[in-house]
Amino acid sequence: MSDPSPTPPAFREALSFWLKLGFISFGGPAGQIATMHRELVEGKRWVGERDFLGGLHFCMLLPGPEAQQLATYLGWRLHGTRGGIAAGSLFVLPAILVLLLLSWLYVAGGHLSWMAAIFHGLSAAVIAVVFEAVLRMGKKALSTPVAWGLALASFLAIRFGEVSFVWIVACAALVGIVAQRFIPRAFPGNGEGEEHSVQSRGNSHGPLSPGRQIRVLIVCLLLWWAPVLTVGTWLGWDSTPARQSLFFSKAALVTFGGAYAVLPYVAEKAVEEEHWLDQGEMMAGLALAETTPGPLIMVLQFVGFLGGWNHPGDLAPAVAAVLGALLTTWVTFLPCFLFIFLGAPWVERLQAAPAAGAALAAITAAVVGVILNLGVTFSLHALRGGGGAGGMDLFVAGLALGAFVVLRSGKVGLLAVIGLCAITGLARWWVL
Repeated sequence: MSDPSPTPPAFREALSFWLKLGFISFGGPAGQIATMHRELVEGKRWVGERDFLGGLHFCMLLPGPEAQQLATYLGWRLHGTRGGIAAGSLFVLPAILVLLLLSWLYVAGGHLSWMAAIFHGLSAAVIAVVFEAVLRMGKKALSTPVAWGLALASFLAIRFGEVSFVWIVACAALVGIVAQRFIPRAFPGNGEGEEHSVQSRGNSHGPLSPGRQIRVLIVCLLLWWAPVLTVGTWLGWDSTPARQSLFFSKAALVTFGGAYAVLPYVAEKAVEEEHWLDQGEMMAGLALAETTPGPLIMVLQFVGFLGGWNHPGDLAPAVAAVLGALLTTWVTFLPCFLFIFLGAPWVERLQAAPAAGAALAAITAAVVGVILNLGVTFSLHALRGGGGAGGMDLFVAGLALGAFVVLRSGKVGLLAVIGLCAITGLARWWVL
């Protein structure tokens, strides 16, 4: 017996759901995607199973946060362009506001010993979370010798060869396309043989016409670059906000594999070259992003905030920080709407291209090596006491090991583990 057809909601009803989703979207992309499936496909029955999976496969091929893009795509399917804008915006708006507040508390209380103790404990949580992500992704992505070779090569390239993340992604995609042609079994999870058909496009929005595509491209590009050009003209192109907006605009085009994958690329620029923040502050930003709703890529907003705060130029530090945070968020997420509105009408055709799936599988394998390098970098910094001259920080090492074991057991949620690490750091400060 076939399932009943989906029943599209009124726009006001959908708007209420997207707002609620923005406040409950914890758990990273896997948890966020599962929440949307449970609510929209199984519960409310607004979206069919095939439409949901077709949109998910499409979003996984794009740079950027796939969960936010999937929300945008599903909003577009339900109510066209206004639905996509509402869904995609409300998915991240609560996280923007919460992280702005947490960022302010971080810089305002940075001199307080009790707050430093909390972040000391959080550094252990970050190490555990990153290495758990390596194992989780590796289990899914590294099922063939070719995939293992790509992961190892990407780790060595970024760790010792200082190869840019952009080149790693490009080379991995090329390997995937070539392997799909000559060694089709190299990436068995590339979607070949899966059912990609979706429901009738009778409820589609936006025909496949050159005029529509050109209009979408022009409007999105204008919205994307107008703030960038305004800030560059106002403050100068050497100012921190202008440099941040240009860099994160480029980063938005190469964020395949999620936030963990792009963090080494961001750290290379923001920490080592521009010195917008240091490695310890980067770890703190990742911990804060893990505790807020919305996509983990929100950590980039924290980077923008700290960059403005530490290098305000002619502006007040608070003004420069908020400006940097909002600009970074804008140029990170605006391209997602461009990708969805341009590509959504082509979902079926993209799903029928095995080379696209093979490229994605190869990129995912390479990203495992990139994330491993991120874990090594964070661990070395934290275990050396934040870069001090002392020996290994046994407290962080022990707490990170315990947090990792608990995460792998699956019996305690991510937010609970992060909270316990923070409390442990605070308790240690209180006792000592």
